[in-house]
Amino acid sequence: MPEQFWLPGLEAPPVATDGLFFAVLPDANTAASITKLSQQIRGEIRSKGKPLAANRLHVTLSYLGNFAGGLPQGLVDAAIKAAASIKMEPFSVEFDHALRFGPEHRPGPLVLAGGDGVVGLHTLNEALARALQNVEFGDPVAARRPEHYKPHVTLAYGMPYMAARPVEAVSWNVREFVLVHSLVGLTRHIELARWTLTG
Repeated sequence: MPEQFWLPGLEAPPVATDGLFFAVLPDANTAASITKLSQQIRGEIRSKGKPLAANRLHVTLSYLGNFAGGLPQGLVDAAIKAAASIKMEPFSVEFDHALRFGPEHRPGPLVLAGGDGVVGLHTLNEALARALQNVEFGDPVAARRPEHYKPHVTLAYGMPYMAARPVEAVSWNVREFVLVHSLVGLTRHIELARWTLTG
């Protein structure tokens, strides 16, 4: 194994083990449809990219950060307090095209995205951003700012470049959102809390 060198006084950054994010989950039937669509697209472009299991399909609403050695309980409590303040009617979402995120020369994630059909997700993302500010969640994460938000469902990783293409629309009614603890690198999500949208 090659010897690693560190500059004097500097230590290697800790390895992230735990992630935290708000998400919207498709119902079981929709998740099965998304999985079938993913298989179809990967077959058409003859890719061996690694697909996500149906039980891990989601739309991230707000990424709250990755942490080393467990989740900070204070941040989890603040996130739960922020989410409990959200008042919003249920809404429908529709994803109508697929594309590959990232530069052409490197493998990247294949995702479903949408146009006007994801407006409700933008609205909920903005409401969460305000609620997190109100509970002083900490320094804003760039990916959490509403202007950077791109609602999508990740279908597979390690995919070759593919220009955006229309697909048979996938839609469902969003009646709730969840707070998820991600075990980084272990492909496992743990639901910490759930909130119903009731207006």
